[in-house]
Amino acid sequence: MSTVTPEAAPDAEALQAQFDDVIARNERIEPRDWMPDGYRATLVRQIAQHAHSEIIGMQPEGNWITRAPSLRRKAILLAKVQDEAGHGLYLYSATETLGTSRDELTEKLLSGAQKYSSIFNYPTLSYADVGTIGWLVDGAAICNQVPLCRTSYGPYGRAMIRICKEESFHQRQGYELLMTMMQGTDAQREMVQESVDRFWWPALMMFGPPDADSPNTARSMAWGIKRNTNDDLRQRFVDMTVPQAQVLGVTLPDPQLRWNEERGAHDFGEPDWEEFMRVVKGNGPCNAQRVAHRRRAWEDGAWVREAATAYAARSAVLGASREGEER
Repeated sequence: MSTVTPEAAPDAEALQAQFDDVIARNERIEPRDWMPDGYRATLVRQIAQHAHSEIIGMQPEGNWITRAPSLRRKAILLAKVQDEAGHGLYLYSATETLGTSRDELTEKLLSGAQKYSSIFNYPTLSYADVGTIGWLVDGAAICNQVPLCRTSYGPYGRAMIRICKEESFHQRQGYELLMTMMQGTDAQREMVQESVDRFWWPALMMFGPPDADSPNTARSMAWGIKRNTNDDLRQRFVDMTVPQAQVLGVTLPDPQLRWNEERGAHDFGEPDWEEFMRVVKGNGPCNAQRVAHRRRAWEDGAWVREAATAYAARSAVLGASREGEER
């Protein structure tokens, strides 16, 4: 009798070579594919931060839903906040394909072990901030996220396609709101300008620290997780936003901002990176408030999660019982 010898499993070197070949061909890594531990950890860190940002990012604008000046504006803002919740769920689902649960990610967020975008630690002091967030913050997000549609990890890239379509709508909605206010009273125009003055520099910080000070950019670029550097994306955002500001009729609060004919791009000033690091480390204007609100929502929703889990378990038992009876 002949025996069949099982085929030997590929060794680590062969698996690494196969992974490198997929990355070199700009193809996608899928959840069941082998991947280096560092690649997996980098994806979990980046996607989790993105997911947390979508969920925490509901708070600043949600602050204005009941105070929006008309039913139409309330409905628009409510729909946008609901979209952000959906984005967070898409992204948490992508991290689950990497073997990390939503519960684990939420606990890390609440403990400070994982971060979210620094922009959401600034307060929304006026209704104009709703429009400015749509124009500048979502505009920066679009610059940052559209290249992620081509990221090397399949579930992340596919989630980003829908997210970017909805973020583009959010950006247009914010710009339309600001344009309407700029055609209103002097007080409304002053409100818009004051809002832009507050959010311009934090929006530039959304792309992360300068490339020379970014510990993750080089590896993420090599693995195809990121497609552009922080500084390249920041430049793209400035060049995109300057003509929009001119049409809108607002002044961007940067005395160094000017067109550089030789570079074919705008020169602009440096954000306050010390402020950026303070906010990232948890010492921004609203860090404690944002996390406390998220913690409260997580704790208040425990009974819903427990009920859903119990219902799923009961449904599974009943389903198995019916299947046995049919046999």
